[in-house]
Order: sequence, then structure tokens, then C-alpha cells
Amino acid sequence: MLDFYKGKRVFVTGHTGFKGAWLCKILINAGAIVTGYSLEPPTTPNLYTLSGIEDNMNSIIGDIRDLNKLKKAFIDSKPEIAFHLAAQPIVRDSYKDPHYTYETNVMGTVNFLECVRESSTIKSVVNVTTDKVYDNKEWEWGYRETDPLDGFDPYSNSKSCSELVTHSYKKSFFSKNQICISTARAGNVIGGGDFANDRIIPDCVRALEAKKSIVVRNPHSIRPYQHVLEPLKAYLMIASYQYQDKKYEGYYNVGPDDGDCVTTGYLADLFCNIWGEGANWINEYDGGPHEANFLKLDCSRMKSVFKWKPKWFINDAVEKTIEWSKAYINGEDIVKIMNQQIESFFEIV
Repeated sequence: MLDFYKGKRVFVTGHTGFKGAWLCKILINAGAIVTGYSLEPPTTPNLYTLSGIEDNMNSIIGDIRDLNKLKKAFIDSKPEIAFHLAAQPIVRDSYKDPHYTYETNVMGTVNFLECVRESSTIKSVVNVTTDKVYDNKEWEWGYRETDPLDGFDPYSNSKSCSELVTHSYKKSFFSKNQICISTARAGNVIGGGDFANDRIIPDCVRALEAKKSIVVRNPHSIRPYQHVLEPLKAYLMIASYQYQDKKYEGYYNVGPDDGDCVTTGYLADLFCNIWGEGANWINEYDGGPHEANFLKLDCSRMKSVFKWKPKWFINDAVEKTIEWSKAYINGEDIVKIMNQQIESFFEIV
């Protein structure tokens, strides 16, 4: 599947983020000609710098809200394929600054799709949203792509709006031409190189690196956890298939199987057991803003259409995350460990 990307011109928004950096690393390794458009890396340290991709792609530092700069980047790079990952991705931050969250996640999507609409080279587009776009009833079965959209908090709601904007552009401008566009709604991703605040795995790594107990805010919340390479493979499949045949465009859930929809407490237990060295966690609910307690996706469509299925389950995902994290803490070669994990996951000989 990765052979398809050799020599292809690919545009990635949000390339300095956690998922964006992993995606660009895969594409660069596959021989794609990659252009990224994003703000400066959101944390120090950050995966974008550690991964070594900066020297192997065209990196443009810019705000997704700046339409003119984004248009120039599109015109100059002449992409055939585009992945839209740029976003304000943190639920708690969306409560602190809802205006910025909506500007970035909604108008940023509008700006991106305007560039797609005016492009003479683009053929395949994937807008990456989130599993949190659904009107969450906290019921026990997974949400399907046909279920109503209506995220509760500003982050989730803004990504629901991003979906609706994409639907409108698709029907209004792309239905009768050769541009194929899909959205992908992924669950909670984990993996090496995530340094964000208010995420359970980065919190675990920071605590253990500092020889402290891990603080878990809500150990009873259930989330669909998956390794970051799982949804990235799905995005790459969607983009490549629809590039070749428009019938594959659509709206897709990308999540783990039911057995990997686990509580945060279970994930913390698993992380401590695999990490070893006396790692432990404590329950300290901090009375923060509303976040969903139960969320699960039905990924039947993705499996049926693309024959996609998860490769690394929850134990594997945590093991690979800890492998990366310990390599980083011990000052080992991060580019080497990333290449090894990508080759293992994609079964590259």
C-alpha cells in the first residue's frame, strides 16, 4: 500500500503535531514528496524535531486561519493528495479558549477546503476529525457514521462542525468533478512522541520520568484506545483508494475492536505493569469540565470497504509506546526506533 505514495505530492496540515509528524515520517519513508503547513511545534520537546523529518520535507510554518498564506502554500506545492490534521485538539483547552478552538477547527477547515476547491492538481483529500463528533448518549454500542453529529464541549462540537463543513463542500463543489474527499473519525491514539498536556499516556511518561506516581483524573471513563499507526494506516488507505476510484470516498470511523475500549484506570494499570520499576498511579479527580465517560465506535464500514482491521491491540500499543518512551529517556536514536516501528507495523521487509 505504501508503494502507491512513491513520488506523489502530498500536503499535510498540522505536520508539526504528534499524529502529523508520524504521518509525515511514514510518507517520507515511502518516497512521497511532502509539504507540511502548521504552527510551530506545540510542545518542547516535540516529535516533529526528534523524528528528523524537518530536513526531508518542505515545512511551512503558518496558521491555518491565514487563508492567503495557506493558498500560496497550496499553489506552490501543487499537491495531488492532502491530509487535514491541523486543529486545536485538547478538550480542556477548548473550554479555556472556545473562540480560538472554533476559529481553528471550523474556519481552518473552510480555508483548507477553499484551497482544495481552487486547486488544479488535487485529486484525493482526507479530513481527520474525531470520534467525539457524535451526539454522545453514552450507550453501550458503538456509534456508526449515520448517527447524529453534535459534540458536547467546544472541541468536540467544533469538529462536528468541521464534518458538516466538509459535507457541504463535498455536495456543493466536489460531487461532479474528480476531487475525492472523505472524513475519518478516529478514537484516542497513543504512541511514542506525544508530549501534550491533559492526555493520559504523556502524563504517565512524565510522572515516571520524574519518579512520581501517575495522577489519573477519571479512571472510570471508557475510551477506544489505539496505537497512532492504526488510524494513520487507515487515512493512507482511504486517500490511496479514492485517488484511484471515487466510489471509495465517504465518512469512516477508525477505532479499535471492542476489547480495546477500556477504562482509563485499566490503561494506567497496563502501563504501570509493562513499565515496571515500581510504577503506580493514584486517583485524583480534579472536578474539571464535562468530558464523556463512555465512547465507542462501530468500525464495520471501514472493515467492509477496505478490509482494514487493527493490527496492534491495546497491550501491543502500550508496549510500543513504552519502547519509544524509554528509548527517548535513555538518549537512544529516535529516528531508528520510529523506522523500526513503522517497518514492523507495515510489514516492510
